[in-house]
Amino acid sequence: MKQRKLNYCFYNPNSAEDTAEFLCKLLIEANAGKVERAIEEAASKCAEESEYIAEPEKMEVMKETVSIRRRRAR
Repeated sequence: MKQRKLNYCFYNPNSAEDTAEFLCKLLIEANAGKVERAIEEAASKCAEESEYIAEPEKMEVMKETVSIRRRRAR
């Protein structure tokens, strides 16, 4: 049986800049957990290797949420 070649075509009404910005924000949001874990692992490894250990009450916690919106086709 002959296999049929599939062709996909996507229509994107947004500009290249808007699309790039959307994808960048999407990837940042998707990988935020991995980045946070990597930072925590590096910090704990550094703390094990040195004498200085940060105390939790002195640490400053910053959280920033990212919202992603799409432009609708006109």
